[in-house]
Amino acid sequence: MSLYEVVFIARQDLSLEDVDELAEKLSKVVLEGSGKIVSKEYWGLRNLAYQIKKNLRGHYFLLNVSASFPAVAELQRIMGYNSDVIRSMVFAVEKHHSRSELFVSDCAKDSNKAKSENPGESLKYESILSQLQFDA
Repeated sequence: MSLYEVVFIARQDLSLEDVDELAEKLSKVVLEGSGKIVSKEYWGLRNLAYQIKKNLRGHYFLLNVSASFPAVAELQRIMGYNSDVIRSMVFAVEKHHSRSELFVSDCAKDSNKAKSENPGESLKYESILSQLQFDA
C-alpha cells in the first residue's frame, strides 16, 4: 500500500462536531477500501487567501492514509461531490511525519482546549497556513 496525505477544507459554518463527523465519513471510505488511517490532525478554523464558494474561512483537516490507489481515488471522488468540502488535495508521500507544525488537535472538538494551552503557537503557524493555497 502507498502512503498519502489528504488535506481538505470544510465550510466555515459547520460546527466542530460536524467537522469531526465529516472526517469520520471520509475515513470510513478509506477503511472500506481496505486502507488504514495512520493519523488525523485538525488544523483549525483559518482565514482563506480568497473567497471560495462564498466562504472566507474554513476548517482545515489532514488525514495521513496508507491505502491502495483505488481507495484514494474513491475518497477524492466523494470529496469532490460533498458540499461540505470546499477544497481538497491528495499528496503521495514517502513517509508520514508524526505531527505537522500546524497541528492543533486530533479532532475538532478538542481544538478549543488545545488553543488555550498554547496561545502563542497558533499565531506563529497562522502565517504559515495563510500562505497555503489550493487551486481548483
